[in-house]
Amino acid sequence: MKIHIAVDVKSKKIISMKVTDEHIHDSKMLPRLVEEIIKSKDVRIDNILADGAYDSNAVFKCLADNEILPYVKVRKNAKVNKKTNHILRNLSVISQKNDLQRWWKDSIVSYGKRWIAETVFSYIKERLLENMFILSNLRT
Repeated sequence: MKIHIAVDVKSKKIISMKVTDEHIHDSKMLPRLVEEIIKSKDVRIDNILADGAYDSNAVFKCLADNEILPYVKVRKNAKVNKKTNHILRNLSVISQKNDLQRWWKDSIVSYGKRWIAETVFSYIKERLLENMFILSNLRT
C-alpha cells in the first residue's frame, strides 16, 4: 500500500489523498491530486513544493497547464533538453544547477517548507502502524 498526499503548508491540513499499490510512482499521482484539489474549489494552488520523485515532464506540464508554479527539486543528473523537456523543467534545472543553495533559500521558492508535508506524512504512517499493531494484538 502506498499513500500519496497533498498538504496545505499554511493550514497544515491534508487537501488531497490517494491510496494506491506500491507500483504507482509518485509522479503519476501528482496530476490526480492536483485535479482533485482544483475540482473541490476549496483551496487555490499557487505553487507546489515537491522532491525529486516528482521530477518529470508530465508533472511540470500538469502544473503549467493549471497555472501552478513548480518548485520541484530536480534529480542530480538532470539536464536541459530543449527538444524533450518542458520549458519549466529546463528552467528549474538551470536554476538549481547554477546555485542550488540560493534556489533552496530563496524566499519565493520556500522549498524548505516541504518539512510540513513530511511531518504530516510521518504522522499518518505512525498512526497506521500503531493501528496495525493494535489490530494484530487483538487477533492473537
